[in-house]
Amino acid sequence: MNSKRIVVAITGASGAILGIRLLEELSCREIETHLVLSKWAEHTIELETDYTIEQVKALADVYHPSDDLAASISSGSFHTDGMVIIPCSMKTLSAIACGFSYNLITRAADVMLKEHRRLIIVPRETPLSVIHLQNMYSLSKMGVVILPPCIGFYTKPKTLSDVINHLVGKILDTLEIEHNLFTRWNGTH
Repeated sequence: MNSKRIVVAITGASGAILGIRLLEELSCREIETHLVLSKWAEHTIELETDYTIEQVKALADVYHPSDDLAASISSGSFHTDGMVIIPCSMKTLSAIACGFSYNLITRAADVMLKEHRRLIIVPRETPLSVIHLQNMYSLSKMGVVILPPCIGFYTKPKTLSDVINHLVGKILDTLEIEHNLFTRWNGTH
């Protein structure tokens, strides 16, 4: 395999535009993307964005229904370079922390864990309960990157797009994919 292969999952948590923007950036590069949308992600996309479900699916190279546990990405023998769950609901985060692979998103995440591959979770909830924090801590101890959608004020964002691009850039950094979505901090001088 010459290019990277990344799994992108979008759950029903608020912030579907984050996953869509990541897909847009990955589609501009020679990166094979595999997309999974939860049932509630489809509703959230319709409620929060101007995108149709078909437009979002078209951003990926391969789309897998969330109930297809026989999909390629449900097996460790299918090589991938990582997975991003963006946004990640607390239901999905909890299931992954407990090893409860009830759909393709949680099964693919379980594969990332067992194969020691990069798994990035963008949790979208506030405020956080002790249960949420414990689940994130548990996953972090397993090597999962917990990347909350926090604003980088040093970039002096002027629009919501600036904030989204900063977050997507941080994810691309974690996946070791070059980008120029934000100006990097170079110190105070």
